[in-house]
Amino acid sequence: MPSHPGQAAPGPQPLPGVDAIIAVGSGKGGVGKTTLSVNLAVALAKMGHKVGLLDADVYGPNVPLMLGVNAQPKMAGENRIEPLQAFGLKVISVGFLNPGDKPIIWRGPMLHQIVKQFLGMVEWGLLDYMIVDLPPGTGDIALSLVQTVPLTGAVVVSTPSDVSLQDARKAIEMFRQMKVDLVGVVENMSFFTCPHCNHEIDIFSRGGAENMAKQFGSSEALNSIPKSASPATAANQSFWKARIRRTPSRSTSLRGGS
Repeated sequence: MPSHPGQAAPGPQPLPGVDAIIAVGSGKGGVGKTTLSVNLAVALAKMGHKVGLLDADVYGPNVPLMLGVNAQPKMAGENRIEPLQAFGLKVISVGFLNPGDKPIIWRGPMLHQIVKQFLGMVEWGLLDYMIVDLPPGTGDIALSLVQTVPLTGAVVVSTPSDVSLQDARKAIEMFRQMKVDLVGVVENMSFFTCPHCNHEIDIFSRGGAENMAKQFGSSEALNSIPKSASPATAANQSFWKARIRRTPSRSTSLRGGS
């Protein structure tokens, strides 16, 4: 219902049947945000949870490639969209609707509309978790998401490099200003283990994300993930195997330890 002059616009509304919505963001692209989103979603599904994965990275929708899914969603009833399924997940992505190398050049109102459609017109059913892969930065998509549904929390992904950390701080501050609880920070590509001698090499300055998390107080460093060829190879081959690097208790803490 449109708001009238002097009437407050409706606030974010819970998504029926979805217990927890976790946004995964980053200040900078290329830090492994989508890789983490897919890994987290598949890991939760392998633990027995019902999980949906919403690829909100409109400009670079890589979830279809990583999951090896390239079909188009089917319509389910009037103005309803049936999500695709892969690895126990319910998945929706602009990449299903706009495959190939054709770019999407949209302004803010169209971005807001696609977020609302993916949230409200997709038949998500009952979910324990919905993982939302946000685009890099602090733009329209994140704002539209927060204005549409209440988020349970957000995870920020960064590498240990100063350049990445500088932009990750902006992402953390964005969530704080929008009053979204920060679940924590993940340091990706934290180090590289030599396959010949098993010596750990700090490609960047290891520990930067953990130090940043401590600076913000309300967050914690969830994990440090090494630079490894196997996840990249899996993603490029359109085949993803979950690697659960944390204990189940830490993973389920995203929803308050249930």
